[in-house]
Amino acid sequence: MTKFMLSAFADEIDANLNTQMDVLDQHGIKYIEMRGVDGKNLVYYTLDEVRGIKSRLDARGFKLSAVGSPLGKIGITDDFEPHLELFKHTLEVAKIMECRYIRMFSFFIPDGAQPEAYREQVIDRWKQFVKAAEGSGVILLHENEKGIYGDTPERCLDLIKSMNSDQVKAIFDFANFVQCDVKNYPDAYELLKDYVAYIHVKDAVYSDHHVVPAGEGDGAVEEILSQLYRSGYEGFLSLEPHLGNFTGFAALEPHSPGFDLPEGGARSFAIAVQALKKLLNKIEN
Repeated sequence: MTKFMLSAFADEIDANLNTQMDVLDQHGIKYIEMRGVDGKNLVYYTLDEVRGIKSRLDARGFKLSAVGSPLGKIGITDDFEPHLELFKHTLEVAKIMECRYIRMFSFFIPDGAQPEAYREQVIDRWKQFVKAAEGSGVILLHENEKGIYGDTPERCLDLIKSMNSDQVKAIFDFANFVQCDVKNYPDAYELLKDYVAYIHVKDAVYSDHHVVPAGEGDGAVEEILSQLYRSGYEGFLSLEPHLGNFTGFAALEPHSPGFDLPEGGARSFAIAVQALKKLLNKIEN
């Protein structure tokens, strides 16, 4: 039996946490993949400040699906020690937030360089992450992202298998693979499906790589979600709309959340939610 749980990068709605929660409530979403909180990434707050944020979430009945950290989103040639300390701090943040997942990356490769030339350094840094996370119960989720070592399915698989750890799993981000000109289905999905523990919902088109609502691009969102549904996937579908420049607001159904809002983050988010819920209704019925 499948169970899709909806979450979202709520900072794409608004910087203010209260506004984020207000809008998510309208859509019946009670999980946040927390990245920006009141204008600053969660991992840059002190632990006391994090406890305060947790209290605000608790008061409204919200939980985190993942810590949307920037870990691994530095150059592979940048100094690693401060980054490793930030990771250790983020483990404490996840503990306070009672959150099982930390979203992470595998380091930007210098322009024009072959990613394979930096494989050893990437693997070594990730092994240090894994060692620091031992005993925490936290799962390190690797996101495929353009320009990092793991921007292709093959290198994502290489990284995860090289870690040989139950604490390392994959995020499948439809749009990010499209923006790397990867064929999501069946190629990327079949290669990574045994390691996927989390889904980022945004879509994109091959022609110019711009982001569109789920199901309207080349990301094979419906096909892959259908496969996940049939396979009994239980986990989060985290909306990361990236629709800041989207102009197709006529697609919003009357009386739906966001229909009467002016153009902006909340209305763009409403488009993204509506698109995903339509797909899920089609898949589940």
